[in-house]
Amino acid sequence: MRYAVVSDVHSNIEALDAVFATLRDDDALLCLGDIVGYGPNPNECIEKIRARATATVLGNHDVAAIDNFGLAYFNPAARAAMKWTQSVLSAHNLAWLDTLGYEFRMPEFLLVHGAPVNYFEYILDKAGAGRAFAATDAPIIFIGHTHIAEVYALHPDGSIHHEHLQLGGEIALADGVRYLINVGSVGQPRDLNPLSSFGFYDSAARTVTVSRVEYPIAQVQAKITAAGLPEALARRLQVGR
Repeated sequence: MRYAVVSDVHSNIEALDAVFATLRDDDALLCLGDIVGYGPNPNECIEKIRARATATVLGNHDVAAIDNFGLAYFNPAARAAMKWTQSVLSAHNLAWLDTLGYEFRMPEFLLVHGAPVNYFEYILDKAGAGRAFAATDAPIIFIGHTHIAEVYALHPDGSIHHEHLQLGGEIALADGVRYLINVGSVGQPRDLNPLSSFGFYDSAARTVTVSRVEYPIAQVQAKITAAGLPEALARRLQVGR
């Protein structure tokens, strides 16, 4: 089976549509959370994910939308965007978010937003990756949250190899090696590449491929401005940070 793995859509329907245009009909969809926040189309993004996803887990922005959890720790632009998001989310979509869990486990992989157990931890280095590997026995851990596409590989001798995937790339999954794979962000990349980022996991070929696709950034920027959302949220899309 081939799985498409998406994270951090952040209410960017143009980016999500560009990603969906690359999927095959038989691809299963896994969503790592943060469907909402920052962008101008939260309802549309939720509805597309709901209709297609095989499994979806909660991100910190999704939780904030439900009950303001963690909102005090958001920066001013994120907080303003969340308050706007809450004002436009339909009751039906909000209720669906509230049904989601923090993790989804299959024998060969684990889905979490930020990290196992400490679900909203930011994994930014090998030390963080080591804590994540220690918290679960999953052979593959799929994460998002940092909006940075990268992979950490834990080898049998305990060493951890790290590689950025700013331009995308294929990971050949080796026997005896465990992987922590950040598929990057669909709707707000932050690795200095503004192209939308997501992954494909092919369980038969034993590969994970991180892909980058173009989407109409200027169109999203115009919608952010029209909605009265902070201009910084529009500007950052252009530079991917």
